[in-house]
Amino acid sequence: MIFHPLHTTTPPPTLMSNPFSYTPHPLCVQAATLLQATLPALMARHPEERGKMFGVLVVENGGRLGYLQAYSGQLSGGYPYTDEFVPPVFDYLSPTGHFRQTEGRISALNQRIGLMAHDPSLLRREQAVRVLEDCLDRAIARWRQVMAVAKAQRDTLRATADEATRGAMVRQSQYQKAQLRRIKQHWSRVIGAVSRRCQERRRDIDQLRSERRQMSDRLQQWLFDHFVLYNGRGEQRGLSQIFAQYDPQRPYLTPPGGTGECCEPKLLQYAYSHGMRPRCMAMFWWGDSPDGEVRHHLHYYPACQGKCRPTLTYMLQGLAVEPEATVTTEKDIEIVYEDAWLVVVNKPAGMLSVPGREGLTSVAERMRRRYPTATGPLVVHRLDRDTSGLMLIALDEEVYRQLQQQFIRHQVRKRYVAVLEDNGQPLAGHGHIDLPLSPHPTDRPRQQVDYLQGKRAYTEYSRQGRHRVALYPHTGRTHQLRVHCAHPQGLGRPIQGDPLYGHGQGRLCLHAESISFVHPVTKKEMTFSRKADF
Repeated sequence: MIFHPLHTTTPPPTLMSNPFSYTPHPLCVQAATLLQATLPALMARHPEERGKMFGVLVVENGGRLGYLQAYSGQLSGGYPYTDEFVPPVFDYLSPTGHFRQTEGRISALNQRIGLMAHDPSLLRREQAVRVLEDCLDRAIARWRQVMAVAKAQRDTLRATADEATRGAMVRQSQYQKAQLRRIKQHWSRVIGAVSRRCQERRRDIDQLRSERRQMSDRLQQWLFDHFVLYNGRGEQRGLSQIFAQYDPQRPYLTPPGGTGECCEPKLLQYAYSHGMRPRCMAMFWWGDSPDGEVRHHLHYYPACQGKCRPTLTYMLQGLAVEPEATVTTEKDIEIVYEDAWLVVVNKPAGMLSVPGREGLTSVAERMRRRYPTATGPLVVHRLDRDTSGLMLIALDEEVYRQLQQQFIRHQVRKRYVAVLEDNGQPLAGHGHIDLPLSPHPTDRPRQQVDYLQGKRAYTEYSRQGRHRVALYPHTGRTHQLRVHCAHPQGLGRPIQGDPLYGHGQGRLCLHAESISFVHPVTKKEMTFSRKADF
């Protein structure tokens, strides 16, 4: 049964919940609780699935209130339980279908490329080319040494040499230069004979790789063309068209891989195509956190940005949807210190450091209005919108440049204070966290722990109370402190109020409490502090 009746006296909301910013409606909580009761048995049948995103959509169906349920992506490489969960928007996994058949040809091409690239005869020839090139370098170096000794001797003799001797010296120089050319030509012929065979094989491999890329691109486009989605007005549009029309400033946008397979589009597609009226929806994580990311068991999450933002922006057209909640502030910025060259401000939570696409006010704009004659960039470093605390503002370009250099050389010392969620586990008195970070490929601005491509992020910490910590970042990666606190390999305790890595209720309890630096003009060591208001 895909439509699951809800027996409740709770009325549905007037507006459809916004998938990018919501507190789960009581009806969604009720539906999710019913779904969660079935998941231990279901996930036990799929032990390879360490964790999974599940979702519910409360709908009206022929005057009855109920819910639909879905899982993101696939389970064990397929779409089981389609009598309990909504089916995929497009099932492309039929063994005899176009996708699997083409995928098989691409896999065979991969295998062929791998065999050719690791062919022992090719590897031996390439090694021989490297040996011969080394022989060429040594032969040239030896002959250049001979030439250098001869030139030194000629230089010594030149002042007293007679005409016949000078002529002999010229002929010697000409011979040695010609001999250098002959050495290069000889070894180039030898190397060329061997390397031509290697180049021919490498061209064959490159041609196969190009063929593979074209096949993959065509298959991906075929897939996107078959993901045809409805919206609340009953219109239909393919994924490629949805992304191309999402942002007029970026008509080149293309869907990332896996677009259309998250819970939200599956649920809405089924509701629209079966005449059901969506009322509210919620997604939650079940199981262990995936490698590198921060996900918490049974925690509700908003829709992702890369794949779902354009898709759901289209699919929700025609529905009355709650406005997306934004943390804004019109508070004044406290001026902590001010002189003719720089300013230290205390940024309130909810204010951007620099102008963004949201159109909200920013520290940079406020400072530009306050100091209209300032030259060069003003904001020396940034804080996340939801983080409060001390920021440096430069009033001329040279001061900005020198302060930037102090940051680059790690000469600026900063202390943050944070209140962490209580997970029942004790917190060590002090220590450090060294986890490399990179941007999540499809859900910016979320960051992930990435040991292959990530940049080093290093933080020291000390406990200030049962749930309060002081944080000392030695690097300045995006969301460094938030991920280092929340990740299981870090403190394993998200910062209170963190909507990305924690539970997002109330303000983000992270504050830049202290900053120390050398004044670029007076050369004095300066330290400023402001206590957090939490």
